Amino acid sequence: MKLLWLIALACIAWRLIKGRWPWQAKPLPGPSFADVHASTQARALLGVDEGASRRDILDAHRRVVAQVHPDRGGSNEKVHEANAARDLLLAKLDKLQP
Repeated sequence: MKLLWLIALACIAWRLIKGRWPWQAKPLPGPSFADVHASTQARALLGVDEGASRRDILDAHRRVVAQVHPDRGGSNEKVHEANAARDLLLAKLDKLQP
């Protein structure tokens, strides 16, 4: 009975220290499939290539927002999608540059 209590306490301590249970798999380093897929969709939405600079991303965002703005017959949802794509790509770009 004491052994079960020790195992339970050890598992709880592990969870508190490591942030995951001992039986959970350790996350793999690098971008996940969802990250890669989201950035691919963001690049497609803005029409920029993978090596786009900060200026390219901002210029593409400006063009897309001008096309989909509600004042020009677009929708708020499309503007929010363009903003999210811009934010995602700029955040990814900031991570890559020191």
